[in-house]
Amino acid sequence: MKLFEYEAKEILKKYGVKVPKSVLVKKGEDPIEKMKQAGLEPPVVVKSQVLVAGRGKAGGIKMAKTWDDVKRLVDELFDKPIKGIKPRLLLIEEAIPHEVELYVGMVIDRSERKPVILASKYGGMDIEEIAREKPESIIRVHVDPFIGLKGYQARLVGKKIGLTGKALSNFAKFLTALYNMFMEYDGELAESNPLALVGDEVIPLDARLIVDDNALYRHPELAKEILEESGEYTEWEIKARKKGLAFVELDGDIGIIGNGAGLTMTTMDLVYEFGGKPANFLDIGGGASAELVKTAVSFLVEFPKTKKIFMNIFGGITRCDEVAKGIVKALEELGKLEKPLVVRLAGTNEEEGREILEKHGIEAFVDPIEAVKRLMEL
Repeated sequence: MKLFEYEAKEILKKYGVKVPKSVLVKKGEDPIEKMKQAGLEPPVVVKSQVLVAGRGKAGGIKMAKTWDDVKRLVDELFDKPIKGIKPRLLLIEEAIPHEVELYVGMVIDRSERKPVILASKYGGMDIEEIAREKPESIIRVHVDPFIGLKGYQARLVGKKIGLTGKALSNFAKFLTALYNMFMEYDGELAESNPLALVGDEVIPLDARLIVDDNALYRHPELAKEILEESGEYTEWEIKARKKGLAFVELDGDIGIIGNGAGLTMTTMDLVYEFGGKPANFLDIGGGASAELVKTAVSFLVEFPKTKKIFMNIFGGITRCDEVAKGIVKALEELGKLEKPLVVRLAGTNEEEGREILEKHGIEAFVDPIEAVKRLMEL
């Protein structure tokens, strides 16, 4: 799960990191009033809060030198999509005069099974180009997760990007805080770009944190994120998440339900192969209950893009009779299926599952290709 810049900075503050003074503004709020309440005056930087990289190049970060600039830029940025996403929040923060911009981040190196620190003396908007053109300028230091980041390692990284004296000491403290946040929040990525060098101080002008979705149960306060504010999800993807469904909206008109991501994607490929276009990806996972199946079928019946539904189930952990019971529950709840449904059932308890469906007038195929051909005939 990606966090907004303001959320990552709030977490960094818990680790003793100094961040620029700021206010968060929603559409319709008075930015001038909020700034005055927080004791914040121009010059400030107005930033779109969207969960994509490259906001600066896309025009999502602007300098406001006057109160009039603030008002104008807030209106402008709320209406400006960044890589297709319109911001629902803007961060207005004090402008920090600086001349040196550094880069520091960390990810998991899966081949080494360790976190790896990445740092460069060339931070800012062009870090990707610099990484391609001057790969030697990116410092890489692995950290043993059982031992943690030691002081000498943090100072070594700082020395390699040209820091000395008190600036080196402050950088090492920041890097330690960033590492601790990364580990304690089960990070997939944590970074600051740019990390400004102001005298001997280092100040994160930007911050990013991506948390492993599989660890969200350990961070319930993050799991309460308002999906609507992210701008990453469509209306129906948000509805699906609230129902506990793994759903992605696509451009076609054939609803797809599978159990397991691999089978669901293969099912989509089959539909494409025979001339159809999937309206969605919906994975009910292994061991799906009848209740979850009912929810998935009912959801695709309601989903306006869907004209017909193809359900492809291979029962391993998932029991075909449970799937059939879920389909019947959906039929009972809806009264009748207003959209054609084709089902392929194979695997655990498939005979029982087919019997249940046949009693309710639904044919269950064993061969997925035969099932797709039948789907395309409808």
